[in-house]
Amino acid sequence: MSTKEDGVLAGRLVLIAGATSASGEAVARALTAAGATVLAVGTRQEALEALADAVPGVDTRVCDLADRDAVAELAMRIHLKFGRIDGLVHLVGGWRGGGGIAGQSDEDWEFLERGFRTLRNTTRVFYDDLIASPAGRLAIVSSTAVDSPYAGGANYAAAKAAADAWTRAVAQGFAKQAPQSAAVVFVVKTLAGLEARLGDEVVALWNADAASLNGARLKLRMDG
Repeated sequence: MSTKEDGVLAGRLVLIAGATSASGEAVARALTAAGATVLAVGTRQEALEALADAVPGVDTRVCDLADRDAVAELAMRIHLKFGRIDGLVHLVGGWRGGGGIAGQSDEDWEFLERGFRTLRNTTRVFYDDLIASPAGRLAIVSSTAVDSPYAGGANYAAAKAAADAWTRAVAQGFAKQAPQSAAVVFVVKTLAGLEARLGDEVVALWNADAASLNGARLKLRMDG
């Protein structure tokens, strides 16, 4: 993993959306260790305070990312204090499912669709930042369920597929407007046990050539 001394992320400002999970903490830790300024965003103040205690130096912000107006206000405050962001790591998610096709509930779909909405909102609001950055990066975590969906997880697979497609559409926009920037999809069966690996791989995005990364779906496994 990169260190502060090598400066790979020195001067970079990276926003983590949905930062209060175990994976959010791991990514925040890896980014700060690599020299980045990290903005951790979530909906629960207490959880953000716990993250700030666990990873000193992280700047925390409460925001409902499913509300585009709230995201626009967040962006305004970030721009006034810090300037443009260089990276967006979207970790808003969660699993809901079971019951076969007939059992795919509207309540579960609304929960899962809300996570997709946060991706749409954050990428639309911060898109200009990412194309203006000398090394803009967008990363999300998707699921193997996109390629191998099953009836009991249909809602989940559909929401993940939407996020996957959206991110690759952002990648196409980067290719046209900002070849120095890249959007990638990390694909996992489960993130449990892979949190630290995810953190290292997020940092590594700034070590790699943007053109080789942009639009890639990168599988993360326990065995590498």
